[in-house]
Amino acid sequence: MEAHPTAVVSPRAAVARGVRVGPYAVVEDEVSIEEGCEIGAHAVIKRFTSLGRGNRVYEHATLGGEPQDVKFKGEPSRLEIGDDNLIREYVTIHRASGESALTRVGSRNFLMVGTHVAHNCEVGDDNVFANGVALAGHVVVEDHVFLSSNVGAHQFVRFGRYAMVGGKSKIVQDVLPFFTTDGNPPRVRGLNAIGLRRGGFPAESRAALKRAYQLLFRARLPIERALDEMEEIGDESVAHLARFIRASRRGFTREARDEATAAERELLFKVSG
Repeated sequence: MEAHPTAVVSPRAAVARGVRVGPYAVVEDEVSIEEGCEIGAHAVIKRFTSLGRGNRVYEHATLGGEPQDVKFKGEPSRLEIGDDNLIREYVTIHRASGESALTRVGSRNFLMVGTHVAHNCEVGDDNVFANGVALAGHVVVEDHVFLSSNVGAHQFVRFGRYAMVGGKSKIVQDVLPFFTTDGNPPRVRGLNAIGLRRGGFPAESRAALKRAYQLLFRARLPIERALDEMEEIGDESVAHLARFIRASRRGFTREARDEATAAERELLFKVSG
């Protein structure tokens, strides 16, 4: 371990060889840090936190802080972070609330300045959270999700894989995978075409997802029938989308066109009435 003389590293922390700890950084008791990590100046890694290999934690980030939960009574819980994450300045990630409960962040995520990940969140792999993203407790983020600046998420919502969310969106329902969501109130704007191409999705799969989009939002079908027809398409990504919707407990964000159509119907009723 290469620690600056002003850093405070607990002798009860398990810190691997090759880890670099910058000036005035703090590593508390019962912390585990694996090889290749770099802890920036003034960063704090608090107890019950584990970091995998190759993580870079920038200046003034705080990992493993106690949850901001009125039910929390000081019980032991954990924060686990995977490999090769970039955790920029002033990021805060809290450990879980509940005996032996877990907050988890996977691997190869990029958390930009001021991101907050609250207690009991589950964040997958290869996600990008831009400056000021704030996730409340128990939020689930799948893989390859892009959250733009200052997106705020209500507790217990889910973000499906390859979703893209526009800046400053207030998320109170599940965000569907593979689509772009934007606005306040947030609405689905279409397929995340650029993200899917970058992700290596073949043309056939993109076409299948476009067909699923039409079934959900344009075909005017009851939701169960739309899901049944989606499952008959035979594409794995469409099947994942259908499973995601069926598992929703908070409901999911709909298309902007739905509101316009409802407004048109109301206007037509008034005119004809």
